[in-house]
Amino acid sequence: MSDTSFKYLQPPNWPRAKGYSNGIVASGKTVYLAGIVGWNEKEEFETDDFAGQCRQIFQNIVDILKEADAKPEHIVRMTWFIGDKEEYLASLKGIGEAYRDIIGRHFPVMAVIEVSGFIEDGAKLEIQATAVIPD
Repeated sequence: MSDTSFKYLQPPNWPRAKGYSNGIVASGKTVYLAGIVGWNEKEEFETDDFAGQCRQIFQNIVDILKEADAKPEHIVRMTWFIGDKEEYLASLKGIGEAYRDIIGRHFPVMAVIEVSGFIEDGAKLEIQATAVIPD
């Protein structure tokens, strides 16, 4: 992000993270998003494809951020909860395409955590996000 209210943290001699950042310092108005699943505005899953649900989650995140006048480039943190590590790894190409299409070339700090299940039947993953709108 080119905005001066964000600073990416990259310790010297550390390899650059691929697809995310190790740390970010940000100032501004903070926007917290709940765990978002891959269903549409009617709370219906249109696909059981992992990358397809991921694409819907990214769109849902962008739609929620718009309500705060925030954009994808304001996202500073994403925490992914996945139900199946192997399915996640097998879907990385489609996830990357969806990410670039909707979020762009912006890489917040991220964590991916494998969980045993979700409250919403049919969910393959859930993503929490935090954004900071610069002052």
